[in-house]
Amino acid sequence: MLDKYSAPVAALVFTVLLTACGKEAPPPPKASVLPVSVVTIEPQKLTLSTQLTGRTAPLRIAEIRPQVNGLIQRRLFTEGSDVKAGQVLYQIDPAPFQAVLDTALAGLARAEASRHSIRSRAERAKALLAERAVSQQDYDDADAAIKQVDAEIASWKAQVQTARINLGYTQVTAPISGRIGKSGVTDGALVTAFQPMALATIQQLDPIYVDVTQSTSDLLRLRRRFETGDLQAKGTDLNKVNLILEDGSPYGQEGALQFRDVSVEPSTGSVTLRMVFPNPHGILLPEMFVRALIREGTNEQALCVPQQGVLRNAKGDPYAFVVNAENKVEMRMLTLEREVGDQWLVANGIKAGDKMIVEGVQTLQMLRPGTPVTVNATPFTPAPAAK
Repeated sequence: MLDKYSAPVAALVFTVLLTACGKEAPPPPKASVLPVSVVTIEPQKLTLSTQLTGRTAPLRIAEIRPQVNGLIQRRLFTEGSDVKAGQVLYQIDPAPFQAVLDTALAGLARAEASRHSIRSRAERAKALLAERAVSQQDYDDADAAIKQVDAEIASWKAQVQTARINLGYTQVTAPISGRIGKSGVTDGALVTAFQPMALATIQQLDPIYVDVTQSTSDLLRLRRRFETGDLQAKGTDLNKVNLILEDGSPYGQEGALQFRDVSVEPSTGSVTLRMVFPNPHGILLPEMFVRALIREGTNEQALCVPQQGVLRNAKGDPYAFVVNAENKVEMRMLTLEREVGDQWLVANGIKAGDKMIVEGVQTLQMLRPGTPVTVNATPFTPAPAAK
C-alpha cells in the first residue's frame, strides 16, 4: 500500500524524466486582454463662441447746462425719473428777458411807423425831380432816409428774434429722452450760460451699449482661420450676442454686435467691440461689469473629444489613446483649441473615424502603445457639444 507521499514523488520523477528526454514544460496561460470603452470620433457642425468682459455704457448722454444767465425759480422734474425729449426741467426767471423782448418789439413798431412817412416823402421827391422842382441832393437824401429806416427795421427784427430765443432759453428742456440723475442745483441758485458744472445729466438706457475688449492676437487668429476655411461666417446668427451679468446669471435679452473698432489700444494691445442690447426693464445700468458671449463663426467639420479621454504627460502636453485596426493601442499627441462644454475641440492629432479610448484615469494610465485590447460591446456615448 502506497503512503501519502508516494503520488507527489511519482509526479516529480515523471517531470524530471520528461525534461531529461528533451521534452519542454507546457507554456504558462496567456494574460487576459484588457477591455476598454471607446468613442468613435465624428465631425460635427459647431458654432464657436468666445467670452469677453466689458462694461455697459448709455446709448446717449446729455449734460444739461443753462444757455442764459439767471436765477433758478423751480426744478420741474423728479430726480432719478424718466424724462421725455422737450420736457421742461428748470425754469429760470424770465422777467429780465421778457423786458428785453418788449423793448425790441417797441423799437420795431416805432421804426415801422416812421417808415410810412419817410417812404411817402421819398416818392414825392422822385416825382418832383422829374419836373426839376427839387434838386438831386434832396432826392438823394429822401432815398437814403428810406433805406436807413429799412435797415433799422431789419435790426429791430433781429433783436426781437434774439430776445425771443433768450426768453425761450429760460425754460431749460431735455434734449433727449432717458433717465435723469440728481440735480446739481436747487431752487434759487444763480446760474450762468454754458457754465462748467452741469445742472443734471440724462442717460438713454434703452437700448444700451456694451463695450468689451478683444486682444489683437485673438483677432489675428480668427482671421487666419477664416482664410484657411476652418471657420465660416454664415448666417445672421453670428451677429447675435448673449450676456452674463456680474452675479453669473444670464441676461434675458439677446443683443447684436454693432462694430469692431479700427484702433488698437497701445497699452493693452486690444480692440473694442460694441454691442447693443435692449433694456426695457432697466436691469443694465451704466458702467456695470458684464461678460459677453460672442459667436465667432461656424466650423462645419469640428472634431470634439470627451475630456475624460485626454491625459497629459510630464511636460503638460495633451495626448490620447486610440484603438487601431489590429485592436492595439496607439498614442496620439493632441493640439487642443478650446473647451466646449465637457469636451475638447481638437485642432490636430486625431481624425474622423478614430476610436478613442475613454476610461477612468487609472485605466488609461495602465495602457501602453501596442497593448492589445478588446472593445466593449456597448460604445461610449459622449454628451452633445455645447453651442
